[in-house]
Parts: sequence; C-alpha cells; structure tokens
Amino acid sequence: MPISRPMPSVGARVHELRIRDEEHNWRIIYRADQDRILIVAVFAKTTRKTPERTIDLRKKRLRDYDGL
Repeated sequence: MPISRPMPSVGARVHELRIRDEEHNWRIIYRADQDRILIVAVFAKTTRKTPERTIDLRKKRLRDYDGL
C-alpha cells in the first residue's frame, strides 16, 4: 500500500498519509494548496474503513477553513 494516497471523497488535493508505529496505525489527513499544506486531522486508525462520520467531519473542517 502506498504511504500516501488521495482522498477525493474528502476534497480536492486532500491526501491521507499512513504512518505505523509499534502500537498504532496513524493517519494524517492533509490538503496540499499552492502556498501551504493544511493539516486537517491526525488520528489513530482503529478500523479497516474510515468511518463516514470521520470523512464528514473532515469535509466540514475544510469548508469552515475555506469560509464556505
């Protein structure tokens, strides 16, 4: 599996970075804008599929940031 993959379900230019340590599978959701990288969320992944509620919260966070 790639270390980073696009997440178009959350938004344009949004990716998920995967990091594994001894205890957790971490996820960093970020958006790469032209002049910055916006960290949307960091969490320990506990299920195989990202819950829809988690995706919805990330979408809302980006909308709020963008002022939409």
